[in-house]
Amino acid sequence: MGAAVHSGNRRGTKIVVKDDAEEKKFNNNTKDLLDIMAFYSRVSGSVGVITLQNPPVNALSAAVRQGIVDTMHRALSEPEVKSVVICGQNGKFCGGADIREFRANMRGPPLVPMIHLIEAAEKPVVAAIEGVALGGGLELALGCHYRIAHSKARLGLPEVTLGLLPGAGGTQRLPRLIGVPAALELITTGRHATAAEALQLGIVDEVTDHSAVDAAVKFAQSVAGKSLDARRISTYPCPRSPDLAEIFEKAMQEVRRSARGAIAPVTCVQAVHASVTLPYAKGMERERELFSTLFTSGQAHALQYYFFAQRAVSRWSTPSGARWDTSKPRPVHKAAVIGLGTMGRGITVSLAQAGLSVVAVETQEKQLLEAKQAVSGMLERSAKRRGAPLAHDKIKYSCSIQAVADVDLVIEAVFEDMALKKTIFQQLSGICKPGTFLCTNTSGLDIDELASQTQSPELVVGMHFFAPAHVMKLLEVVYGPRSSPEALATAMEMGKKMGKVSVAVGNCRGFVGNRMLKPYLEQAFFLLEEGATPEQVDQVLEEFGFAMGVFKVSDLSGLDVGWKVRKADGLVVPGSTGKSARIRGGSRYSPLGDLLCEQGRFGQKTGRGWYQYDKPGGRVAKPDPWLHGFLEEYRARHGLVARRIDHQEMLERCLYALINEGFQILQDGIAAGPEDIDVIYVLGYGWPRHRGGPMFYAGLVGLDKVLERLEHYHQVYPNVSGLKPCSLIRKLAASSSPPIHRWREFIQKPRSQL
Repeated sequence: MGAAVHSGNRRGTKIVVKDDAEEKKFNNNTKDLLDIMAFYSRVSGSVGVITLQNPPVNALSAAVRQGIVDTMHRALSEPEVKSVVICGQNGKFCGGADIREFRANMRGPPLVPMIHLIEAAEKPVVAAIEGVALGGGLELALGCHYRIAHSKARLGLPEVTLGLLPGAGGTQRLPRLIGVPAALELITTGRHATAAEALQLGIVDEVTDHSAVDAAVKFAQSVAGKSLDARRISTYPCPRSPDLAEIFEKAMQEVRRSARGAIAPVTCVQAVHASVTLPYAKGMERERELFSTLFTSGQAHALQYYFFAQRAVSRWSTPSGARWDTSKPRPVHKAAVIGLGTMGRGITVSLAQAGLSVVAVETQEKQLLEAKQAVSGMLERSAKRRGAPLAHDKIKYSCSIQAVADVDLVIEAVFEDMALKKTIFQQLSGICKPGTFLCTNTSGLDIDELASQTQSPELVVGMHFFAPAHVMKLLEVVYGPRSSPEALATAMEMGKKMGKVSVAVGNCRGFVGNRMLKPYLEQAFFLLEEGATPEQVDQVLEEFGFAMGVFKVSDLSGLDVGWKVRKADGLVVPGSTGKSARIRGGSRYSPLGDLLCEQGRFGQKTGRGWYQYDKPGGRVAKPDPWLHGFLEEYRARHGLVARRIDHQEMLERCLYALINEGFQILQDGIAAGPEDIDVIYVLGYGWPRHRGGPMFYAGLVGLDKVLERLEHYHQVYPNVSGLKPCSLIRKLAASSSPPIHRWREFIQKPRSQL
């Protein structure tokens, strides 16, 4: 059988396929990839240049790997070529493996032998790193004999964030090159290093402010013909220090603490340990074994699902038919923030850092001065951390709402009070120029009611930021029934400019995140009534993977926040006794939070809440004997007999009530799909990323099991509406629990999102 030759459409590249049968298979399966490969050219007569082309980040797909192997063979076989440069097209070296191939049958040459081919070459191979060298991209660069980076490039091994470890020699080569401590830190966190840091650590040999490819070609010419014995990292002994055992023990303790149940960081430590204790070949075998264990794990599946979910939410749609690809955002050059409390300050910083001119309005003179100082401090700290210029000159402060007359978009961020917000929207409607978008940072109030106060309700949307607003990545963009597609698209684009992950959600009480939080909190309160302590409930949730349990979060946020909302809703009835104290609207209600607030226990801010603290503003939560006594007295007063509640019940009742509300939100059309809910809960509410999100977790547990447990608890507690299974979970369970990407097929389109 003869070899078939594919000629590339640029630079005379050849991709060689070994025989006709393989040629046929290649054509059938990779038609759309024939132009996505590695291109070969010769520069200055003696330097072979291999350019990866697979937009947007030159991922190492099957066709790219095949291209690298074939062009390397070509470069090594041409006597005129004395050295080789590997680079990426469009200013990006390589973003790593093609994640889309992870759940498919892997085709093309494997990555490890490809990198070994490069390292074993008798001609020097130089990596020209521009843009990014991440994951398999950095492993490819480590297989090269030299590495030249552009000053703006970022390098790293982020596989741990996908539930994996670097599986192409990263855990074996990097410790040999830069030492165990530095390698452990980079591999277990998955963070990106700057080119300057990479140079300092010894990952790269040179950094340039000019073209890394030109610098690499020049460098390759200078090292042509030199011995490469000392340039093959796999031959290096791993640096050993007397305290190596202590380093690994400390690393393992730190990883177990910060990973909160995620297995990939722990496995990464084990793989790096193999680089010290085993010869390179045996270490590679150990890396492969550990990688295989992670690859098939539920956590890797969850993290990879979340990776794609975070990208899917930008492709938004609404029940009315508006879509991301047909709705064009309007440019925004100047924005305003009304109200400079904690949230308003963070929003102001986010807008200024995004390069917008900002008018920051606070009608109280003292509050305005405090806000100005606070915002300046936040900008200075952020600029220092990011190495970016200060954005002070972007902000104009004013005590008058009239100052927003010429802005393109306003974000109202005053206290969560409907009457106050309605007054402001009435004023804005008269002050702002025609076409100005009016946004509110409400965490759950009716967008349509605010829109009704304006002359142009189609210009009104919600932009629900999460505290601290300049740090938290999530933005819920809330559309009402009259919000225009243009207004929604503009708010989504604004979030993107500010570095947020924007999720479009419908208008209802609490939107998505806070609406789901309500039944979760209710179950936590009910568990206390029945015999649990705040420490027990929090321990269960933290063991599941939350950074903080529900009661610690409540203390941090302030118990008075929810109390004010409940009072506005008419739920707080001081002095009520008997059964009526624990029933509202025919459903079970727990007044525990109200009673603590009546005692002035607002959480960390007062030094007492569900826990006690050393002083007001303290951060270290300690069990409070007073609270335990208070709970015993409360149970006795209401005739409640404390019982021992096992951890499984605590977890199921809190999580399944939250998940059930998520299914109702999908059924109501408030969220377009389960991915939207999962991204909101991971980014905004501390759901452990390695568990994918609440809706993914429900699918992982099994919808039939979640349904069965909800039915059980609703039978035990019939007056708790949050435990009554939603019709959508019943429908899905009855349809053999389809995979999560098919759930949308079972969702009835609602007539209205209100």
